[in-house]
Amino acid sequence: MSKGSIDRRGALKLALSAAAGTVAMPFVSRTGLAAEPIKLGSLLDGTGALGLEGKRMIETTEYTVDLLNKAGGLLGRPIQLIAYDTQSSMQLYTQYAQQLALKDKVDVIQGGITSASREAIRPIFGRSKTLYFYNTQYEGGVCDRNVFCTGSTPAQTVNHIVDCALKNWGKKAYIIAADYNYGHITASWMTKFMKDGGGSVLGTDFFPLDVTNFSSAISRIQQAQPDLVLSALVGANHSGFYRQWDAAGMKSKIPVGSSVFGLGDELTTMDPSTTNGIITCYGWYNNLDTPATKAFVSGMQAKFGADVTDLSELDTATYDGIMLWAEAVKKAGSIERDRVTAALESGLSIDSPTGKVTMDGATHHTIRNTYLAEPENRKWKILATFPDSFPADTGGACDLIKTPRTNKQFTPDLKG
Repeated sequence: MSKGSIDRRGALKLALSAAAGTVAMPFVSRTGLAAEPIKLGSLLDGTGALGLEGKRMIETTEYTVDLLNKAGGLLGRPIQLIAYDTQSSMQLYTQYAQQLALKDKVDVIQGGITSASREAIRPIFGRSKTLYFYNTQYEGGVCDRNVFCTGSTPAQTVNHIVDCALKNWGKKAYIIAADYNYGHITASWMTKFMKDGGGSVLGTDFFPLDVTNFSSAISRIQQAQPDLVLSALVGANHSGFYRQWDAAGMKSKIPVGSSVFGLGDELTTMDPSTTNGIITCYGWYNNLDTPATKAFVSGMQAKFGADVTDLSELDTATYDGIMLWAEAVKKAGSIERDRVTAALESGLSIDSPTGKVTMDGATHHTIRNTYLAEPENRKWKILATFPDSFPADTGGACDLIKTPRTNKQFTPDLKG
């Protein structure tokens, strides 16, 4: 959470400069008057505990809006980006969500990083009837007709991490996770997949986002003697676990699989001895050998500098969210929420840096490729590819076409 008073003027300045920077050329209607812009709101953490991940997502938002504007905008109108730095603060998330919806009157929101931030702002956009895209790899299960989720879910990723661990490392796991809804629900998915595969969980520890010292946790893991550790730790502070795990001599003894590791700059800032061999699974890695990946990376580097080497699924999911919305606006011929929603529910697809991405109308999540990978000397080594992974494991309970009034988050059933 950020400290100090709320800098409203600074945030507004950021929003206005971002908006100005993304309108690449003047748009003129047939009457000779400038067309009214379509307003895209963005809420992301450029600073604070989540600034590591948020910075690149903010840049991706600017890059993608710029691409659309250079191609002529949407419906003959420019896209105006109105962006606020939420500074890893739930207070700022709620304040700026209301600002975007009620005062700025944006046509769509793209934003939120943590699940806590999503749940803080999701009701606000529901009440204001402002279409909302959550573009982050997350714990899954959100079922809300006003929300579209483009990041991968445990049914697409964590299941493959656990399967790899059970086949190669052993049957006994210890789980460490962030102490908020992402960590708790992801830990439940990890437990479910371990049990479904014939394994067991010896212990589970949760840590607030400001925790940086993991010595006591490492001692508990040593005493439990698991075959593997499953991590759902989040953010810059929690990255300290991996260094401390290596320093304690545990990396060579007990392997680690993570649902979050590598979404920031871990590979560029940590020693390979610390990162090599940590198993991950995401919807995209920045060294996938595909023309679309190379084009996205080179485009981002051309706009923001050659040091943009730490792009992750968080960034391509941000790209996907904006581009899926843009395709839906084109198909609907309108920015009106219900018409855009109907277009998104029609099985709309885009060609993304990650491959083909299709919005599943029933769950409002994406069907997409996912990849199993591990760091190898500061680069990702792709171990397996899972094409057209389905987004949800709710037993069909989430079907927003049949039951559009559903508004809940489904979680794994650990009974039995």
